[in-house]
Amino acid sequence: MYYLGIDLGGTNIAIGIVDEDYKIVKKGSTPTLSERDLEEVVKDIASLSMKLLKEANIDISEIAHAGIGSPGSIDPVNGVVISSNNIKMYNYPIVDVLKKYLPIENIYVDNDANAAALGEAMGGAAKGAETAIMVTLGTGVGSGIIINGKIFGGFNHAGGEIGHMVIEHDGWQCTCGRKGCWETYSSATGLAKMTREKLAETKDTIMWEMVGGDINKASARTPFAAMKQGDKAGKEVVDKYISYLACGITNIINIFQPNVLCIGGGVANEGKYLIDPVIEIAEKDQFTAGCELKTKICVAELGNDAGIIGAAAITH
Repeated sequence: MYYLGIDLGGTNIAIGIVDEDYKIVKKGSTPTLSERDLEEVVKDIASLSMKLLKEANIDISEIAHAGIGSPGSIDPVNGVVISSNNIKMYNYPIVDVLKKYLPIENIYVDNDANAAALGEAMGGAAKGAETAIMVTLGTGVGSGIIINGKIFGGFNHAGGEIGHMVIEHDGWQCTCGRKGCWETYSSATGLAKMTREKLAETKDTIMWEMVGGDINKASARTPFAAMKQGDKAGKEVVDKYISYLACGITNIINIFQPNVLCIGGGVANEGKYLIDPVIEIAEKDQFTAGCELKTKICVAELGNDAGIIGAAAITH
């Protein structure tokens, strides 16, 4: 049997046919064009799914189930997207609508960050782990908690928003309404903000050359690139960012003690320059510092495929 994984994004819809070993055998994508009527978006999901099945020479009867990873707040029991600002879905019964166009009896939906975490747990960096947590460092900080191969979302399916734990009381304003959330400091957005602050206070840094003299062109990549060239200001930004990131990682470990905690997203592309100092701080600061058994902290492995594989593994 095979599974269909649908990664519904604000820009693109990525779909993959996934086998029983959680390997993608065929995948494709199409623009979301989310400003359209939502039913047109769903029709495209069905159309691309059928196209991929035909190209892979797989009959739809061989698909055990399909899963959708969607941005926003999700009611997975009833197959409804409660609220998604990215695609403007509000109380939208996406599962029932998709069933009108895709003849698969079992279709499920969950949050896209949860799906990505499930993907890493089933076929990526956390494969085989009893308890796994994935943190995604992007525009915000996405996260997913996997326990015994299942997404943990609390009694109302809204749990796992680790990016919104406060690590700096009355700190930077977060989009969620609170101040000082981990997301505001550990996202790529937060790192870019730290970089702009450093640029504003010092002229003696090659980061000015990197941004062409325009402070607004500073990105999450800027301080890492400068640090690698021996730039003091760049290293100071990176060190400050990693201290916040490691603080949150340590908090997560102290609460959950997961077998594996993997880090994905654009900032994770810095590899050892990011992960090595985070591990050093977290292993020293965590409550179980003196214990032999410790959480494995690593970079996620699946990249953009995590959402597809995780969606295919949803079985609410």
